[in-house]
Amino acid sequence: MSFLQHLQRCNRHDLSGFIPFRVDDSVVGQIRPVFAEHLSAWPEVFAVTPEGVDLVLDSSGMDERSAVVAEVLNRLVECGILPGLHGEQYGVTAHSRENSVLLIDRAAAPHFGIRAFGQHLNGYVRKGNSCYMWIGRRASNRMIYPGKLDHLVAGGLPYNISLPGNLAKECWEEAAIPPELVSRAIPVGTVSYIAESKRGLKPDTLYCYDLELPADFQPRCTDGEVEEFYLWPVEQVIEVVRETEEFKQNCNLVIIDFLIRHGFIGPEHDDYLELATGLHPALP
Repeated sequence: MSFLQHLQRCNRHDLSGFIPFRVDDSVVGQIRPVFAEHLSAWPEVFAVTPEGVDLVLDSSGMDERSAVVAEVLNRLVECGILPGLHGEQYGVTAHSRENSVLLIDRAAAPHFGIRAFGQHLNGYVRKGNSCYMWIGRRASNRMIYPGKLDHLVAGGLPYNISLPGNLAKECWEEAAIPPELVSRAIPVGTVSYIAESKRGLKPDTLYCYDLELPADFQPRCTDGEVEEFYLWPVEQVIEVVRETEEFKQNCNLVIIDFLIRHGFIGPEHDDYLELATGLHPALP
């Protein structure tokens, strides 16, 4: 394994196996033809052709559109085409969350290949000249990546909550970080990737944050997602990322970004330029 291989794994996709999903004549996603065929059962909602899928509802209001599409998704669950819904709404957009034109349940987002957003926080501690990172291990009963290593705080970003509000919520749920500490978190940019999975396409953007924590801080999970925390020297984090697949896939990218920004991966590294640019691919 290597740093560069983690970027390559998160960006494996073949857009030739997808057709565009359009709303108001703008491409907002990518859909596999086999899933598009299921949507053709609702011609009053989706116009399906070999060239793409168009939302054709008469209503232009986002709330009304979203309610109708949600009913289609519920029917797809009843038919066994979708395994279930998450209950969180993601904005469908060709650009930013603020320009969303439709809401779709988080669980269905990859099937429509829409842009999704998340937040990852690097929690670290300085002891003298040494840097340590807080690492979580996901609970073994999690549906996605059970038992994998994870960031101290990481989660999806639903439509109906602000970036600061969602960060504060995730920080408390996953590590019991109080608001006064969360307010010190520094936004340090984004990481993006385009992954293809069994469910579809995931063009994801992760908002990244650094939070230097007091030496006596002890995280505590309040929502059951994490079963154990570790405070590792950054050298150990580097070794685990570089040599193994122990971390949840997208966490590797955010950690590599942290290592570059803090000088632990420098310009002398053979893959430095590919790593620095590969963390920000152009999304479809």
